[in-house]
Parts: sequence; structure tokens; C-alpha cells
Amino acid sequence: MTNPFAGSRREGSMDDRAARMFALNSPTLLTKVKVGVGVVVRDGMGGILLERRSDCGLWGLPGGRLEPGESLSEGARREVLEETGLAVRITRLLGVYSEPAERIVTYLDNGDVAHLVDVVVESEIVSGRLTKSNESEELRFFPLDALPQDMVPPARKPLQDIKTGRVCVLD
Repeated sequence: MTNPFAGSRREGSMDDRAARMFALNSPTLLTKVKVGVGVVVRDGMGGILLERRSDCGLWGLPGGRLEPGESLSEGARREVLEETGLAVRITRLLGVYSEPAERIVTYLDNGDVAHLVDVVVESEIVSGRLTKSNESEELRFFPLDALPQDMVPPARKPLQDIKTGRVCVLD
């Protein structure tokens, strides 16, 4: 797979940062495997909550890495609360995503390279008020048929599976 961000980019721009974050398509000897959660949060009309990430300027699902001693459900609820201000209840497993083609990331702050393995779950809002954190530039609900094109690579496959109705995916 080619880098989806290749082409002319201004050095230091968000496009440039995204290109550098997702430039690798295969692991290296120093690549770490990181387990994380991605959470689909829907509004009352079925829209899906996405966050425009402050590290690369692209849209993605709320979520992040699992902390030691934390269950997947606990991690999913914690990440959504931290990133959005919403308390959620996990309603079902959507899939486990590990295909490296779009899941190798280079963290620009320290140069670490990781292969992301994400467990993606669906949730419903229990309480809270939508509030962005320092990890996001913007939070917005999108209709399923009008998702933004500028998404982080790890969010693309899960959102495509949601569109087609696939659940319990092992990728």
C-alpha cells in the first residue's frame, strides 16, 4: 500500500505531520505492539462521533491505548470520558483490527513506532456534555453517509465495516 498522504506537503503542516505519522506500512525491528480501544459513539439520530485529532489534524474515533490492569470496557469508557466529556455504556463488540497496512504509526513527539491493535466497540451515551480535550481540535457527530474523507488510517476500516453492517470482525 502506498502512503495516502504522499505528494506535496508543507513542512510542519498538519498534512505533513499526518504523512510522517502514517508513512510506514510495515513494522521494523523496533516496532512495539500497542493494544487500544476505538469507540463508536452515536447520537440520537445515528450520527457517529469523530474527533479531529490535535496531533495530525485528521478525524478519528475516540479511543486510545489500554492502561495496565484495565479491562477493554474500562479503557473504552475512560478514553471516551477523557476525550469527549461523555459517559458511555458499551453495547457491543464491532471488531478487532490488527492489519498492519494502515496500523503502523510513528509518534512524532518521541519517534516511537507502534503497530496498533484496536478493539472497536459500540456504545451509547449515558450522561455528560460534549467537551473537547487537549487531544482534539474539534468533536462532531457525522451521519454515516457523510463521514469526512480526511480520517486517520486506523479508523477507515472499522467505519467502512459499520457502513456495511459487519460486526465481530477479526482483521
